[in-house]
Amino acid sequence: GRVPMGNEKPEQMSAAALAYVGDAVLELMVREHAVALGYTDAKHLNQIAGHFVRASAQSEAMERILPMLTETEDAIFRRGRNLHGVSAPKSASIVEYRRATGMEALFAYLHLSGQTERKQTLFAAAFDFTPFAVRKDV
Repeated sequence: GRVPMGNEKPEQMSAAALAYVGDAVLELMVREHAVALGYTDAKHLNQIAGHFVRASAQSEAMERILPMLTETEDAIFRRGRNLHGVSAPKSASIVEYRRATGMEALFAYLHLSGQTERKQTLFAAAFDFTPFAVRKDV
């Protein structure tokens, strides 16, 4: 089901609000995935999470799923990507940072509109956790 957000539908929320929620959605999904792979110690979990929530990693991940997006999903992504007033951290280019912000908006939209299966499908296509599943020394 849909996450209650007052009277506002997710597609009517501001891009900034979507990106804010999406940051937490992606962080949680990465953490859940890392734990599901069998990691238990905090140091490794934080290293994995840190790797996948970097703007550059999210930007690359977004490139992988762009062709899979529906018209609505693409519109939400573009709204997040075109959000004004964002400044990139030193670790990412402005293009990478904007694409990552768009990804956050997209995942917030999917989460808040109750599209759990779609959210999981895009997440799995976006991120490659294989090296971490094989190597326990990350």
